[in-house]
Amino acid sequence: MEPATQPPPKGPDSEKITINLGYVDLGHIDLLVAQSFYSNRTDFIRTAIRGLLDRHHSTLKQTVARQQLELGLRHYSRQDLERVRAAGRMLNIQVLGLATIAADVSPELARETIGSIQVLGALHASAAVKAALADRIH
Repeated sequence: MEPATQPPPKGPDSEKITINLGYVDLGHIDLLVAQSFYSNRTDFIRTAIRGLLDRHHSTLKQTVARQQLELGLRHYSRQDLERVRAAGRMLNIQVLGLATIAADVSPELARETIGSIQVLGALHASAAVKAALADRIH
């Protein structure tokens, strides 16, 4: 029995990251923004990243399939994990995107039902659940 996919609680649809750029590279970006090629620095960086991801599309697609990663958003509710526990099973979570574990999931329930977690992207869970699963997060 697979856990039902339910939408996670509404939150941001992106993750904030920080990068360091050389001053000349940053100046080039600012020049392109000033010339209206891009609306702002973020627009330039997102466009550049999407271009590189498109360039590597076939490799990414093959790797996702080979590693059997779930693509997109995956939410695990307390009810989902209780069903897994009742079935005597353990989950091996493999997500490329965003995996969320509901705020009402206790650390004990998480340890009883989640055997491993590999998330390429972001994992949203309480600090207590993340601490309880620290040895299972890859």
